[in-house]
Amino acid sequence: MTTATPPFARSLLPLFALALAMMLGFTMLGSFGTVQEGAKTELGLSDYTLSLIQGLSAALPLALFSIPIGILVDRHNRVRIMIALVAVFVAGTVLTAVAGSVSLLFVGRMLTGIGTTGALTAALSLSADLCPPAQRGRALLVVNLGKSLGQAMAFGLTGALFGLFVHGGAPTWFWHAAPWRSAHLALALLGALLTIPLLWLREPARHEVAASTHAPFRVVAGELWSRRAFLLPLFMGQVSVVMADAAAAIWAAPVLSRSFGLGPDQAAIWMGPMIFFAGLIGAVIGGLSADWGQKSGRQGGLLIGAVIAAAVGVPAALFPVAPSVPLLGAALGVLLLCGAVTGVVTSVALTVLIPNELRGLCIGAFIAIAGLIGFGVAPTLVAAASSLFGGETHLDQGLATVGAVTSTMSLVAFWVAMRRAPASAVEEPI
Repeated sequence: MTTATPPFARSLLPLFALALAMMLGFTMLGSFGTVQEGAKTELGLSDYTLSLIQGLSAALPLALFSIPIGILVDRHNRVRIMIALVAVFVAGTVLTAVAGSVSLLFVGRMLTGIGTTGALTAALSLSADLCPPAQRGRALLVVNLGKSLGQAMAFGLTGALFGLFVHGGAPTWFWHAAPWRSAHLALALLGALLTIPLLWLREPARHEVAASTHAPFRVVAGELWSRRAFLLPLFMGQVSVVMADAAAAIWAAPVLSRSFGLGPDQAAIWMGPMIFFAGLIGAVIGGLSADWGQKSGRQGGLLIGAVIAAAVGVPAALFPVAPSVPLLGAALGVLLLCGAVTGVVTSVALTVLIPNELRGLCIGAFIAIAGLIGFGVAPTLVAAASSLFGGETHLDQGLATVGAVTSTMSLVAFWVAMRRAPASAVEEPI
């Protein structure tokens, strides 16, 4: 079943509203990693506890909620679901700010993860139905730019707010909270204000439906199973990328602090812009390469950009052992750029090569598996690898090892997925 799609220019305003929401979500999702050293000092936390707060708090609820959210996105009003999930990640950020114990901090980060990644599922599904398949790379590019800006602002804006509040810049009605808490309160207020444009969004018609958006689950499961030869390596490729990127995002600031003596506000001066431009360029390359790959006519041509990006990401993952801050920043930027490329290409692949009634489920499953492995395993795996090298003072070596191994895994998996890709959403893979 297909219906007419509006011209791409008419889709820009709703796409920008979705991008703004994702910018806020990913800012709040990554904010704690930027200022976690302050929380570590105030609450007396170890690296292992921080890895659980940062990783497991996101992984477990993602594994439990992402697939159900994906099914809801496939079958119900996505705009209403999106608004509800935005409210969840704002509430999680408020709870992070006021948490007085590890358990409350854990719940706060859990809510932020559920809201942000669930909203991403809804945003990608909505974006796909705002334009035809040939322009889908550009549409998802807009939403992923919002995500990339949010990841940059998690360092840049959060670090700047932390620096401001360290010097007494917090309003008196912030209850004289510690700077890392005040930064999260400010982010929550900003998020509540800037999500207002979502209230004007309207649900678009669904396209490329092979069965029905209300088909029995056994029919949907059968369609999903028939595409396993393509979906499994695609899953493995992007999950491996998420592992490398999640570990880098969580541990980059501590590496800079311990190896080079840089505080959150000092690192934010250059890391925020670097992460933004890496995400910006990566999203542009990913979106354009996906559209170009579709036009090439080659089997799995849509995934060529992901294969190349995964190959470049292998040496870039060694950024933690760089001998200087400029080299570390350059390598980290390349790694995140490659992650942005594969993220956009994978998103486009799901919206072009998978039927509409499976998209939310597939995106939710991607997020669930990536959350469980990427956020739940990778941060703790870095801590474990560091201990093998000699303890917390060897965090840089542990992070480099985990990043290089997972990046190599992604290269192999994307190559296999490209060889097994279907010709279209309504055709089964080879």
